[in-house]
Amino acid sequence: MFRPNRRWDVRAVVPISIAAFFCVAAGHAQQALKVKIDWEQTTVVSRSTPSLQVVVNPQLRPGEPLGKAAFKALKDLGAEYVRYVPWFPYPKLVVAELEPPTPQKTSWDFSLIDPMTKAFFAATEGHTTVMNFSTIPEWMFKTSKPVAYPPDPNQVDWRYTGGTELRDPSGKELGDYYSRLVSWYVDGGFTDENGVRHTSGYHYKLPVWEVLNEVDLEHQTTPEQYTARYDIIASAIHKVSPETKFMGLALGFPAPKYFEYFLNHAHHKPGIPLDYISYHFYASPSRDENLDNWQYTFFDQADGFLNTVRFIEAIRKRLSPQTKTDLDELGVILPTDNKPGDTTPPPAAYWNAAGSLYAYLYIELSKMQIDIIGMSQLVGFPTQFPSVSMMDWTQNKPNARYWVLKLIKDSFHPGDKLVHTYVNSGDLAAQAFLTGTGRKLLLVNKRNRISQVDLPGPAPAKVLTVDPGTGDGPARSVKSTGGAIALAPFAVTVVSW
Repeated sequence: MFRPNRRWDVRAVVPISIAAFFCVAAGHAQQALKVKIDWEQTTVVSRSTPSLQVVVNPQLRPGEPLGKAAFKALKDLGAEYVRYVPWFPYPKLVVAELEPPTPQKTSWDFSLIDPMTKAFFAATEGHTTVMNFSTIPEWMFKTSKPVAYPPDPNQVDWRYTGGTELRDPSGKELGDYYSRLVSWYVDGGFTDENGVRHTSGYHYKLPVWEVLNEVDLEHQTTPEQYTARYDIIASAIHKVSPETKFMGLALGFPAPKYFEYFLNHAHHKPGIPLDYISYHFYASPSRDENLDNWQYTFFDQADGFLNTVRFIEAIRKRLSPQTKTDLDELGVILPTDNKPGDTTPPPAAYWNAAGSLYAYLYIELSKMQIDIIGMSQLVGFPTQFPSVSMMDWTQNKPNARYWVLKLIKDSFHPGDKLVHTYVNSGDLAAQAFLTGTGRKLLLVNKRNRISQVDLPGPAPAKVLTVDPGTGDGPARSVKSTGGAIALAPFAVTVVSW
């Protein structure tokens, strides 16, 4: 959930080979891709859970057809560690106290917040969730102008992140806000600043609480400021909900300095838990690129991000090895997103390309034993990062990105064994797993063309794929022929024996 940035296009410095270029340009048939698997050689045991995030926006409000379809899709998915984020662009939908209290009155109001939150809890009942009311009321910051926000709760406002220093340097005001907010949902209500009791009747469980969002961008928070605010918020919530675990950072641009400071236990108050860290990645092509460029840009930028993950993992293992990692925003932000008047959906194949990117990241991050691998996000639409959506906002049903996540979530689980897998081309990603239900192979066609893949071993019992042929539908069954399978452009395929 951040503004797309310009990243290196690795193709500018690592061009494809001349021979490969002329082969493609001349329309020559591609050489069959070969996969080799050593089922006896386990490389690592998976700790990875595929998941997603739900960001609050007007389309999720009661009565919205897209929201109704989205919550049904979320329930049908049955994912663990789904992240719920009431986020700042819609202040009236996400901030429970929009005005500072006075001796005469307070402004506590959950009337617009509760319906979506209750729908989320209902859709994820029985599953572990990650809650993140990420927006601090702006009046808690020192600002040069009075804090303003749109009277229309559906009107987007990208300016509600003013100020860098809290007006209460002790942090008590901040901690009290989160203590009362959490009490509303876990303790049946709270007593406000003037001693007035507000009753909700809710007694939800909050397994994991993520503290704030993209703090490197929002309020330009320094590592030192964030660590202090994390301690304040975690301490306040822990008193109300002792069983809750805590997740920190949620960085938009994962700079090492944040991890070096935050993961050093000496920088925290005694007893503050560092259960999880989190950070984000979005591929972001340039405006003049199209699908034929995206097939390289997405994966080139993903490879750069994977190097960043390896570096951060080294920091985490050195400073706080018991801390887990949640990469809870993974996706693509196209340069046309959020431009006024631009309501044209991306080309249909884009959703498959973005789905194949997630599947590729799932393979590579599973090798690193990343704990949670989260797709971003359930609902986007014009003016609110449409290219990140997992729902088709024109048809009110899940798109290919959703079905890729479901295929992976239903096929692979923590505890599966990743075994040695070799493929003879970088155009294909492949990883074999020994699962509780048998041998499986995840294949990802990274290119905008059909790829012929030679499969090892006996004929598979089942082959399921999400590709352009599935449209907005679930994975479909396909057949292998003579030990080979044809992968459609950007196909994500699970082979089972």
